[in-house]
Amino acid sequence: MDNIQLWQWILVIASSLILLLISPLAKTTEEFFKAQHRKKAPNGFMLAGSLIISWIMAKSITNAANLGLDYGIVGGIAYAAYYFSFAVAGVIIYQLRVKGGFKSIHEFLASKFGKTAIAIFSFLIIIRLFNEVWSNTMVIGSYFGEQGSEPYIWSVIIFTILTLAYALKGGLSSSIFTDVIQMVLFSILLVIILGAIFSEEDFTIKEAVYSSVWSFEMGLNLFFAALLQCFSYPFHDPVLTDRAFISSPKITRKSFLWASLFGAILIVLFSLIGVFAKYQGMQGQAAVEVGKAFGVFILLIINFIMITSAASTLDSTFSSSSKLLAVDLKMGKSLRFGRLAMIIVAILGTIPIFLNAEILSATTVSGTMVIGLTPIFLFWKVKVPKISFYLSVFCGLIFGFLLIFNSFPEALIFTKGKYADLLWVNLWGILSCITLYLAPTWIKK
Repeated sequence: MDNIQLWQWILVIASSLILLLISPLAKTTEEFFKAQHRKKAPNGFMLAGSLIISWIMAKSITNAANLGLDYGIVGGIAYAAYYFSFAVAGVIIYQLRVKGGFKSIHEFLASKFGKTAIAIFSFLIIIRLFNEVWSNTMVIGSYFGEQGSEPYIWSVIIFTILTLAYALKGGLSSSIFTDVIQMVLFSILLVIILGAIFSEEDFTIKEAVYSSVWSFEMGLNLFFAALLQCFSYPFHDPVLTDRAFISSPKITRKSFLWASLFGAILIVLFSLIGVFAKYQGMQGQAAVEVGKAFGVFILLIINFIMITSAASTLDSTFSSSSKLLAVDLKMGKSLRFGRLAMIIVAILGTIPIFLNAEILSATTVSGTMVIGLTPIFLFWKVKVPKISFYLSVFCGLIFGFLLIFNSFPEALIFTKGKYADLLWVNLWGILSCITLYLAPTWIKK
């Protein structure tokens, strides 16, 4: 083990133990599942910070940096487009709460479409949570060794266990409390990295701005695909939606709108690491290569950012999984059951690490699989029969499988380059889902 790996292990273990020590112990189900402390909900600052850091996950900033390397600043902007999801969710969930009187996404779906719809929706959520575990821990593993190597696997296992430990201690209370700390750390470390990058005489803001060709082939396919997915993507992410029902509607809406803006800005800023790598002609994983170029200190700073962001997402994933099974699906609303659910998700979510999964696919593919949720939430006030839910959701799944198996007709793809299929599968898929969702109402008329 070299000195860099030794310091990386120290960062992982020390940061996790500190969070375990300072995170609150949940003694009641309200504290564990709803993050209520002395019957008080999180304030707007805590909620916005928690939202941002729980989505600025290790896989997100890795993807942002790599897209910056591939496409320049447009790559970062394209990935940042996913953060429009907060604005969409904030506005629609505010309406669901204030105008509809609903206390959760599950309550809304149950009242409008029945118990079977809840089961299908919960299955989609479980896939999402399952993806979040492996897609973030494998980023941590990549800093310790090649994928599949012994150091890689052990780092993933140890990091998962350490994060699980403090998540078990406080549930959602621990998650939101530690999110604020992790958000502050992330911001400070990002400033240090950007300072190092722009200290290079030949790399300026002008170089970063003009690092891209604004075309579909060079990142705009992904940009527009991300915007399309924003109308469904947030609703199958309980890490996001769980936080939309714990504070007052007005505080929640404001927090979500601020999180949308600042989350997108932070992603674009982090993508500058990849833009710098592109400017320097580097190859490989952008953040790792830039870290190596600047020496041990910056490499460890980047590594610590990955640890911080991965931990924030992972503990949120565990708490959301617990709430889904215990509260939303009512399988056993107790602290013991909630903690057991976390352990099961941690074990099952680690399995894909051994199956050579790809990080970006956790976002793009799962985002396509749930485009059927678009009309369900966009037209939530429109009265439709229960069959509309199934027509739209299964239509979305079909388009998702067309993307996975590269079976979408090329004649319906009107742009070139990478992610062209992603863009057009989503566009035609959403149009089809909306049509099928509203069709039963049209037929009745």
